[in-house]
Order: sequence, then structure tokens, then C-alpha cells
Amino acid sequence: MQISLQIPPDMRQFLEIGRARATYDRYGDVKRLYLNVSHTKMHLYKEISGVDVTQLQMKLDELLHSWNKKYQSLLSQAEATAAKEIAETIVSESEARRESMASLLKHTLSVDDAVEWSALLTHKKWTSRRFSLPKPEKPKYPVAIEWNAEEYTKPKIPWLLYFQSDKIRENHLKRFEERQKRNSVDIEKKNEETAVAIRKLQKGFQKEMQNWKAKKTEWEAKQAELEEEFENENERHNIKVKQLEADWKKGNADSVIEHADIVLGASKYPDWMDSNYHIQFNEEERLLKLEFHLPPPNVVKVVKTARFVSSTGEIKETYISEREQKTIYDDLCYQIALRSTHELFEADIHDNIASILFNGVVEFVERTTGQMTKATILSAVFEKHQFECLNLTAVDPKACFKSFKGVAASSLIGLTPINPIMQMHTEDRRFVEARDVNFSEIEAENLAAMDWEEFEHLVRAIFEKEFAVEGGEVKITQASADGGVDALVFDPDPIRGGKIIIQAKRYTKTVGVAAVRELFGTVVNEGAMKGILVTTADYGSDAYKFASDKPMTLLNGGNLLYLLEKHGFRGRIDLKSARKEMGLA
Repeated sequence: MQISLQIPPDMRQFLEIGRARATYDRYGDVKRLYLNVSHTKMHLYKEISGVDVTQLQMKLDELLHSWNKKYQSLLSQAEATAAKEIAETIVSESEARRESMASLLKHTLSVDDAVEWSALLTHKKWTSRRFSLPKPEKPKYPVAIEWNAEEYTKPKIPWLLYFQSDKIRENHLKRFEERQKRNSVDIEKKNEETAVAIRKLQKGFQKEMQNWKAKKTEWEAKQAELEEEFENENERHNIKVKQLEADWKKGNADSVIEHADIVLGASKYPDWMDSNYHIQFNEEERLLKLEFHLPPPNVVKVVKTARFVSSTGEIKETYISEREQKTIYDDLCYQIALRSTHELFEADIHDNIASILFNGVVEFVERTTGQMTKATILSAVFEKHQFECLNLTAVDPKACFKSFKGVAASSLIGLTPINPIMQMHTEDRRFVEARDVNFSEIEAENLAAMDWEEFEHLVRAIFEKEFAVEGGEVKITQASADGGVDALVFDPDPIRGGKIIIQAKRYTKTVGVAAVRELFGTVVNEGAMKGILVTTADYGSDAYKFASDKPMTLLNGGNLLYLLEKHGFRGRIDLKSARKEMGLA
């Protein structure tokens, strides 16, 4: 998993950052992120984790600050003192790890493992944002020149002119009137120019206001759409949770499995351990099968002593003996078996489960072949009525495991495979027999209005033709009415092949980002290499944006018609007619 974290430039040369790992919940959302960090100069190693990138960055900053402080101390005159402190920290951390391993079972006994369904409901509130585009400011208009009517009146004749001739006085008045007329014309012309400028400014302002109002209306409509989608997604999530609770109470097999996944997913293991598992349930026998991935043996290779060697400037570490490692690893694996079984039985308040098969497996690189290998190293069936009589605070994990006639290798740390008491089913029970599709009849049908189940079989059939060239296998799953996982493609290509999830959405309106998020979660949960979403309509911009950097392909109605034509068939999609036919127009 690729994530971006900030690392101080002066520390990059000393650090080795591993690839981020993530665990996911059943909805496909990231549950926790894990990151390995090593300091090459101080030979320090730490695995940090967080619920998101922000928390991971905070923990990385704290770790690097601590390491940098210790490293600077090593380079200072107090080198030996600082190194001793580092050595003591290494030893104390190792002791803490050993303690967490020894108390792995007891840690869960004080926890109520029953699922609190109300806590799974989402109560998120929509947070609206303010429209950020500033409102246009009203322009400053030029002011028209006001004409004083009194200035049109004849002025008083200066007293000196009374001593002049009548003609001189008349000329004076005549010049005054001519000047007034010129002033009147100039003012009128200027006011006309002012009026033109004002009209131009008003027109520009009105246009700016219209654009602003249009953008504001568009933004508000988009916000309303996002809010509606947000509320719908919350509602769908809560409906799923309530339906899951109701089905679980009835003992529905799929719901029992999902409930068990919630229980085990909520179990808080130390940061040095991932809790990966696979669950199946036999409803008739009330048998839950659990394949649990045990931690690799190197987790018990813990430091016993650490000391600073001044001559070399290094910290010399010694590890606990192989015999101690064997004892701790055996005890650790047996504790995990009892812990997981206890959590599942305690949460099973409606007695859906009568017994639990626990198969402990380990994935490792086989030294003789160099290939990744998975081996079952312990297996047991725990009956609920017997298990509930145990006092798990006082049992010896290995002896308790053996009392249920559990089988295990003599030394678990050797990873010697055993034959489990019972195998997990490898065939996906969701698969159903594919239905024949008559493409010649489909040509006259409006794909957007056809029966949703028929549409899913059509999508399966066309992809079967698409992947048949490469030898791929397409299997359709049980009808789900809500679109679920409609088909699985198994592409045998050794480079780009793998499992591909196909989901069909016979929609008459734009497919929102929620459907794309749901498919991505399914891809993650299924461990698929890609997801393909097919619809008769189209996708919103948010949907395309979400899928742009993920292993997903979005095919709209046009793409579907192209696929049909590619394999020699024709199709027709009329969304308006389909909406009318379904009463959605």
C-alpha cells in the first residue's frame, strides 16, 4: 500500500521505511495501518500503527524525534551514556513484548466480546461548507453634474457698467448668455457621457452578479446532492447493520460469519501481530470453521541483553535461547487458539454456534524451494458446552488445547505441517449455475428496463466471451437484488491475472460515488486484483475521481453496447423510456 509520509531530510540517510500494510473491516474501509521503520546506524527497529495516515504520521514523528535525540546523544560527548540508555530501552521493550505474549489470553478475558450493535450504526452529521466565491462588489458610479437653475438668471449689472453706454451693457449681457449656453451644452454632454458610463458599469455588474448567482446555485445544488448521497449512504449502512443483527439472531449462515468477523476484528492484539483469518459456517451442524494466520516464529526472537561497545560505536545484542523461543512460540500459538475460541463463544449469545474448528496456519518462505508456503501447524474442535466450563485464567494453554484432542506438531516453531482435523472448504458456495443468454432476443430489448437478474446474467455472459480468449473462467453468484458481487472472473494469466470482481448496476440515473466505494470495499475484502462496475447509465464525476487511482474500471451504457457489438451482438439502451416504464419519470 502506497502512502506519503514526511521524513526530516537529515534523517533520511539513516532510515529504512517498509511498505505500509493495512487491515480492513467488512465494508472495505481501512481499519488500521502498519509501518516498519528501521534506523540503520543504531540498529533499531519499530513497527508503528495508526487508524489513518494522520495518526501514523504523528507516531512516526514521535518515533523519529525520539530516535534523533538518541542518535545525537551518541554523537555527543555523552555517547556512552546515551548508548546505555538505548540499550536499556531495547531490553525494556523486549521485556514488554515478552510480557504481552505471556498475557495474550488473559488480556481478552476482562473484555466483553458481545457485539454492541448500536455502536456499529453511524451517526455522522453532514457538515456543509460556505460558498467561497466572494460576491461581486457594487461599482462606484460617476456622479452627474447638477445644473443650478439660478445660474440661468441674468446677473446684476456691475455698477461700473451703469456709467457706460447701453451697447456695452447689452454686450456684457449677451456674452453672459452665450457663456451660459456653452456651459449648459458642455454639462449636458458630460452628463450624457456619465450616463453611458453608468449604464456600462451597471450592465457589467449585473453580468457579474448573474454569473455569481449561477455558480452559487450550481454549488448549492451540488452540496445538496452530496448531502443527499451522504445521508443515503448513512441510511444504507445502518439498514445493513440492523438487517445483519436480525439475520444473525435467526442464525443465518452468512450473518453468523459476518458477526464472527466483527468479533475477531474488534479483538485488540499488540502492534507486533496482525490478526488475519478466514471463516466458514455449517448452518446444519452449527459448526464454525476458523482458519487463523498465526504470527511467524521470528516474533519471539526477542533481545535478552543489549550493551554499547565503545570501541566500535555499536550496540551489541544477545537474544534469548532457541529453547526459550520454542517455549514462548508454542505457548503463544496455543493462547491464540483459546483466545479466538473464547471471543467467538462469548459473543455467541444466541447459541448459533455449537462448536468451533480452529486451524492455525503460518505462511513462510520454504528454504528448499524459495516459494511462499502455507502450513497448518495445529488443529482442534472446541465444543461450546465444554469450553464454557473452563477457567481460562488458570489453564495451561497447551494442556487445555490437547484436552480437546487437538493435534499439533511436536514443535510449532519448526512449522512442521500436520493434517488438520477438518479441512476448510475451498469452493466458494456463493456460485450458482449460469443461465443461458439468448443474445438475439436481447437485441430488441431495452437493457435499461430488463429484469435486474436477467441483466446480471447478461453481464456475466458478455464477460465470459471477453475472457474466454485468454482462458479465463467467469462464475456468477447467487442473486442478491441489490447488485452485490454479481460475477467473479478468474484470469489465469501469470502476470496480470487473478480474481476480478464484476458488479452490474441496471440503473436509469447517474451512478454515484457510493456504489464505487462499495465495490472497492468488496475488491479489498475478496482479495481481488481488480473490480469492474457495469451500468446501463453513466457515472458522476466524483465516481470517476474516486476510481481514478484504484484498481477499478467503470463501464457505462456506451461501453456495454460496445462490448456487445465487439462480440457480434447489438443492444439498445433508452434511459428515458426505462424510467417511464418503471414509473420513475
